[in-house]
Amino acid sequence: MSTPSEQEQCLPFLKWAGGKRWFVNRYLGLLPTDFGRYIEPFLGSGALFFALQPREAILSDLNADLIDTFTAIKKNWNAVVSALRGYQRLHSSAFYYRIRSSQPRSEVTRAARFIYLNRTCWNGLYRVNTRGQFNVPLGTKDSVLLDTDDFCRASGLLKHASLISADFESVISRARRGDLIFADPPYVTAHSQNGFLKYNEKLFSWDDQVRLMECLWKAKKNGVRILATNADTPSIRKLYDKSFTVRAATRSSIIAASSGRRGTVSELVISSW
Repeated sequence: MSTPSEQEQCLPFLKWAGGKRWFVNRYLGLLPTDFGRYIEPFLGSGALFFALQPREAILSDLNADLIDTFTAIKKNWNAVVSALRGYQRLHSSAFYYRIRSSQPRSEVTRAARFIYLNRTCWNGLYRVNTRGQFNVPLGTKDSVLLDTDDFCRASGLLKHASLISADFESVISRARRGDLIFADPPYVTAHSQNGFLKYNEKLFSWDDQVRLMECLWKAKKNGVRILATNADTPSIRKLYDKSFTVRAATRSSIIAASSGRRGTVSELVISSW
């Protein structure tokens, strides 16, 4: 497998709370270059997948709308971009809220809606109410299509991936010796609920954190390579310290209502090597 520096760059087409563009930019050298399948059970924007560009991958997330969007880009990116061009021409506050309240039926129009809302809502957040309805207000960005977009290349890379919406345990259980799992779960801790949880329809509990560690430990014992990121807290360190290598990594915090609350935060990088 060629190294990421030898490949044509492909940026994620979504902005995602907790996304790993910062990790790709600063810590990509931590990853092995020789592995079998790439498996990611918490897909988000897929930043690491697009950076590594693996020959074979399993990409999953419980967010079915997210997986449907990636599937539409994989199968029919031209049609999605065509719809986004129309959204760009019509974009306004009234149009945003009309699209936000809509429920398109086709795979292409659902994907176009998802990307449009992601790019024009407040800070690119994904958040739904108790009825599963997207409820993030209009943001300040007006660009629906970006100069950095390369949906054609994204589609080509996704041709090598199986896309599924499933619980992480069933996805991790598919891993075989030599595969690489990257797990980037919601950052809930034993003593507090991280704010990112409210952006998801289904809460991710501390019990889920423990279950995830146990799944990763079992995969490690079976010869699967593990890379995970998580909150830098005593409870997470204690959970992983005995079975994995745990490092601290810093990143900038940009998801905050005011710039005064933004700064540098530490996260944990957890690996089996």
